[in-house]
Amino acid sequence: MTTDSTVTDADDSFHVFDTTLRDGAQREGINLTVADKLTIARHLDDFGVGFVEGGWPGANPRDTEFFARARSEIDFKHAKLVAFGATRRPGARAADDPQVGALLESGAPVITLVAKSHDRHVELALRTTLEENLAMVADTVSHLREQGRRVFVDCEHFFDGYRANPEYAKSVVRAAAEAGADVVILCDTNGGMLPAQIQAVVATVLADTGARLGIHAQDDTGCAVANTLAAVDAGATHVQCTANGYGERVGNANLFPVVAALELKYGKRVLPPGALAEMTRISHAIAEVVNLTPSTHQPYVGVSAFAHKAGLHASAIKVDPDLYQHIDPQQVGNTMRMLVSDMAGRASIELKGKELGIDLGDDRDLVGRVVGRVKERELKGYTYEAADASFELLLREEAEGRARSYFRTESWRAIVEDRPDGSHANEATVKLWAKGERIVATAEGNGPVNALDRAMRVGLERIYPQLAKLELVDYKVRILEGKHGTESTTRVLITTGDGAAEWSTVGVGENVIAASWQALEDAYTYGLLRAGVEPAE
Repeated sequence: MTTDSTVTDADDSFHVFDTTLRDGAQREGINLTVADKLTIARHLDDFGVGFVEGGWPGANPRDTEFFARARSEIDFKHAKLVAFGATRRPGARAADDPQVGALLESGAPVITLVAKSHDRHVELALRTTLEENLAMVADTVSHLREQGRRVFVDCEHFFDGYRANPEYAKSVVRAAAEAGADVVILCDTNGGMLPAQIQAVVATVLADTGARLGIHAQDDTGCAVANTLAAVDAGATHVQCTANGYGERVGNANLFPVVAALELKYGKRVLPPGALAEMTRISHAIAEVVNLTPSTHQPYVGVSAFAHKAGLHASAIKVDPDLYQHIDPQQVGNTMRMLVSDMAGRASIELKGKELGIDLGDDRDLVGRVVGRVKERELKGYTYEAADASFELLLREEAEGRARSYFRTESWRAIVEDRPDGSHANEATVKLWAKGERIVATAEGNGPVNALDRAMRVGLERIYPQLAKLELVDYKVRILEGKHGTESTTRVLITTGDGAAEWSTVGVGENVIAASWQALEDAYTYGLLRAGVEPAE
């Protein structure tokens, strides 16, 4: 691996090039507005990538508007804006081609041209000769260079073309470089290559052409990040990626693990000082803009990237976190998490207690009781790795010798009425005790659980006004194994928030309403605990 640490923020010797706004936007389910693209461009500039490819001006009104607005609305501090387009048409002059003119009108200081490097694509898709294709590359690059633009050339389907006709594929690289292209990018457009193949081809092309090379890898074999790093090992000094690996089909090389590997494993400074610690935040912020849930198991930035569940792991981490972590999570803005489950041992409980701010000291009996209760309750269907709030209440109950009690349930009832017109009415009545007062409250909802939630609020908010801030954020139901179909055990996970944070609680019962009531009780109890309210009983 390369260990060069000479690259600085202002150094042009290595490029991190992001194409989220162009190639990443081709992912199924992503449909970016101009405002979305401007927001993502700001995030990428904050992260410190060298180049942000904004789209294809002239190809559609949205991209044309994006470039017009980006020029006036974004003050790029680190990145250079890149416009994407194609080489001129066969038989024309680059200076007369409207598409090439639109690239210049975008005002982008850098232009990426896509060029055919597979002889079969030239003849069947472009319907021109191999010689004319080389002329198209050279003429377009030269014209844009004469107009003061920096030019990169994407050699589309390069690796497939190299396999079919290596000499012609290399001739396209030479034509681009000799005409003035700063970098020629070898594209694994179909995503079918493997790391050893990438490394061998890049090394050969570099030796035979002398051109500065880059890599653009799709992830169809699940190797886009590995292929990108293999190209770097072979001498590529320009990597094209997308945030969170967004892209057509299964996606592109993921920007974040590529950058983290370059910085932390290769020792290359490819970001401004301190930017790597913003990586998790940037990843999640971009996921919010594109309206896709962040992948929990994404390397480096996923919430599970540094989560530990096995008791053996916890025992080692208690001695030294590096024993089961390849980096310090804080280097990429993430955190270590301890998961509590029936796999937990004493070390897991002790570390989780420390994470929650509960000092268990050296009380081995206390830790043993907690371990025993977790294993016993998970056997019944509870899960604590996804319900931190319920676990904290259990842990505090054992540590403090009593359960946190803000209210006591006398009874609850939920009624679903089927009306003649086909509609349904859901009504719930709860009977509670709080601060010595018996409370009876009734409410309607759009379902029996929602009606119970509202009835509980009606009854308790007068005594605990802090509950007004609470909001049910997520609700999940799972039917566990049981004896006979409808007699199966039900598990409910509820996520609640107060505007500042969110927490999850679990309930298990013979039916979904009973399980939901347990999870709601824990959710309200934990919310009052967070608010600093003293227990009533």
